[in-house]
Amino acid sequence: MDALNELPVWSQWLVGFFILLGAIFAFIGSLGLAVLPDFFTRLHAPTKNTTLGIGGIVIATIIVMSLQNGLSLSELLIAIFLFLTAPISAHIMAKAALHTELKMFHKTRDFRKEGDAYEHEKTDS
Repeated sequence: MDALNELPVWSQWLVGFFILLGAIFAFIGSLGLAVLPDFFTRLHAPTKNTTLGIGGIVIATIIVMSLQNGLSLSELLIAIFLFLTAPISAHIMAKAALHTELKMFHKTRDFRKEGDAYEHEKTDS
């Protein structure tokens, strides 16, 4: 813990900002997972907000490790992996829920129903 106190004051404030920002986003994503009414809305909260929350914490870690040991980009690999896998897994889960016709909250719009989606004009080519 003393190693963090030896960092410059500006970097302590910057790291604190990113940790706080990440914690707020992670909390909002977790709260959305617990409160929102159906699978599709609950899927949206953690994939967006929690990914941003972990991103903020990883940025803070990159700053601390770079100031202590020189440039460190191994944490960047964690962020890249997270930013690639979270949306892909959310998309796969949403497609599976659509194919199994999972029950939706009554205010959730289903664009698969005829007349509910934006109708594209068919052009003869």
